[in-house]
Amino acid sequence: MTIRDVACAGRCRHRSAEECVGRTHLVFPYRGVYVRHVGRDDAVAEANQVLFFNQGEGYRVSHPVAGGDACLVLALDEAWLRELVPKEQFRPGATAAFRRQRLRIDPRAQALVALLRYGLERGVAETLEAETLALTLLRRAVGERTAHAAGASAGRQKLVDRAKLVLSSDLARRWTLGEIAAEVGVSPVYLTQVFRQVEAMPLYRYQLRLRLAHALDRLGECDDLTTLSADLGFSSHSHFSAAFRQTYGRTPAEFQRSVRARRARGEGAVVARSTGR
Repeated sequence: MTIRDVACAGRCRHRSAEECVGRTHLVFPYRGVYVRHVGRDDAVAEANQVLFFNQGEGYRVSHPVAGGDACLVLALDEAWLRELVPKEQFRPGATAAFRRQRLRIDPRAQALVALLRYGLERGVAETLEAETLALTLLRRAVGERTAHAAGASAGRQKLVDRAKLVLSSDLARRWTLGEIAAEVGVSPVYLTQVFRQVEAMPLYRYQLRLRLAHALDRLGECDDLTTLSADLGFSSHSHFSAAFRQTYGRTPAEFQRSVRARRARGEGAVVARSTGR
């Protein structure tokens, strides 16, 4: 197993040159947003999704929203993938290649991404702990009950992806439904219906999860939770705290204390930090 923390400056607004990976990767964006292009299939990559980079499959990347991105990347041997991933997730054939580009992950998976990354960055996660967290994350990311595959036509998926890019362009903004609908060129009623059909949740809840995932990213270094709540567009610290607890099962302060209280326990696992993709 290899775990990498990959940061990209996002200077390429349009499609990059084609790339491919030598081993299948599960990619968990936790900061920023980008679009991955595989043939004619496009996928918006943000903190509510896991993306599957199949071995040897060509792809391109674009950054329609400024700011770059950062992702936690898991690469496992094929034997591990076949043991852990339900077989219906793979295409027919000898090589373990995922059918879809992406799945929506649940809040528990988002929290696992943050815990794994913090533990490795600070050298406080022992190898066994890091491997266990990574395997738990993988199971949740592809689990029948903990992951969601978009179920709609390609046209409706593209419409929803445009709405996601609008939300990601300014997470702190208190968007109205009419403003988002105007940006993507449809009526508010139609946008509401299509978004729920594709993502199986309301648009406002999807935006809330994006904001809270951004909070997970910043809690490791943030010293002022009131300022953080304002930066994320919450009306008050109490509103932020209640939403965070309802989603992740603990308050932001409790999550922060659990991260900061961990002490180095001998020789930790090492995370390789990379730039680019």
